[in-house]
Amino acid sequence: MDIARLCPLTTEEALLRAATLAPDVEAIVAPEGRATFAQLAAQVARVRGALVAAGVVRGDHVGICLGNGPRWVALFLAIGSIGAVAVPVNTRFKADELAYALRQSRVRVLFLGARVLKVDFLAMLRAICPGIDAVLPDPSLPDLVRVVVLDDAPPPRGTLGWDAFLAEGGTERPATCTPNDTLLIQYTSGTTSFPKGVMLAHRSMCANGFVSGGRMGLRIGDRFHSARPFFHVAGTTLSILACLQHCATLVTMDRFEPGEALRMMEAERCTHVSGNDTMALMLLNHPDRAQRRLVLRGAWAAASPAIVRRIIDELGARECVVGYGLSEAAPNVAQSCWWEPEDVRVSARMRRQPGIEVRIRDLATGRDCAAGEAGEILVRGWSVMQGYFDKPVETAAALDAEGWLATGDIGRLGADGRLEFAGRAKEIIRVGGENVAPAEVEDILHRHPAIRQAVVVGVPDPRLIEVPCAFVVLNDGAIATEAELLAWARDRMAGFKVPRHLRLVEGFESIGMTASAKVQRGPLARHAVQLLGLG
Repeated sequence: MDIARLCPLTTEEALLRAATLAPDVEAIVAPEGRATFAQLAAQVARVRGALVAAGVVRGDHVGICLGNGPRWVALFLAIGSIGAVAVPVNTRFKADELAYALRQSRVRVLFLGARVLKVDFLAMLRAICPGIDAVLPDPSLPDLVRVVVLDDAPPPRGTLGWDAFLAEGGTERPATCTPNDTLLIQYTSGTTSFPKGVMLAHRSMCANGFVSGGRMGLRIGDRFHSARPFFHVAGTTLSILACLQHCATLVTMDRFEPGEALRMMEAERCTHVSGNDTMALMLLNHPDRAQRRLVLRGAWAAASPAIVRRIIDELGARECVVGYGLSEAAPNVAQSCWWEPEDVRVSARMRRQPGIEVRIRDLATGRDCAAGEAGEILVRGWSVMQGYFDKPVETAAALDAEGWLATGDIGRLGADGRLEFAGRAKEIIRVGGENVAPAEVEDILHRHPAIRQAVVVGVPDPRLIEVPCAFVVLNDGAIATEAELLAWARDRMAGFKVPRHLRLVEGFESIGMTASAKVQRGPLARHAVQLLGLG
């Protein structure tokens, strides 16, 4: 399929289309401020002029270290409009991770919030790059020639304030981007300290935003609440660009807090909401939920069937859809559609994105699996990354000569061509000779009326090599013992899937969660080994 026939394939084309079709519709609503599509287009043009005046040219890498808000969106779209590359900085990075990302991606210009989510990023950068107090570049970051600090306080001597940066812009400059230009270097989220930078083109991200938003049911004037961080593709593609392509309003916040999210969803009359399983459970189980008058019609969820069922029944998002994807595919590979029957959407049997090819490869033999057989998901087509920045060996390991991306994820294709995602290959628990996907066990545990959230990881076992271990958070006021929950589980799943260990916990924050509110399974598994004395 020629994806160019479906939608604009650069951010600038998508913005101009939205500003023409829906100039007075709000493009973004956040605590920082609001902007209509017409106002956003004007802001992007002004920022583009300042970028060009600052010497930014096609192919330059420009870092963004800010919380969600209108300025993040304006910067992202302006950077892309001149063929430069946005490099989002994860706002949970520590100093070593920040230094690595800026150095490895060769960022030339950095836009920095002095404090983001209570983290003093200016102090962090000063420790990494003392030149911000004198003159840039600094030997520690030789590619970084300019830092713009977005804060009311006077910026360090070697940097520039936001207003001064804009004042340098002068006349308007034309957009010069093309669909094949790299738009983003996305550092893969997760538990690794030094992740790889995924290069994604305008074509991949814009088309993915269009298709995903359409399958979600976004229409002109809809209002989509998404607190997914903008430094992740769930924020850029599935939030910013999905709304831009469909002239919908993006309602966002710096940091997901379920009570405030519910308040915003009610006050802004949001029609759609986005979230993973953890975020959905936090909304569903929040004491304020019953008091909020929500008008949700749809949702995009990365969640198990039991949670999707609750999103539909309890949040009223009857058009809720499920997607499977990864950063390397910009991100969605397959997705259910708002118009499909509920049982299809709840069971997460997803349609491939148009023009995207999917194969399932047997992990042991390398052959293609038959319909219904589980194996590694391989993907080819317009959404696949251009490669990992400056990592040819890693790129060659992930992308073969024919353009097939090895995802490292496990799934199966039905006879009807629908994709079912079973789990990340590295998370599969190998119990004796059986493979157990943590998501399968979690989905069953989430059906227990006392359980708010369950997360399953593998731990060592002397006889079976590895067995499931479940960490469970109970609903407020619920009472259940570990033994009772295990007995309940034994009646509802095959014996090899039943957790051999189950521990009740109050939450996962102390163990570690990613900035997109995902529980980090690696640290959790290590915690389990130590807790159970299995090391």
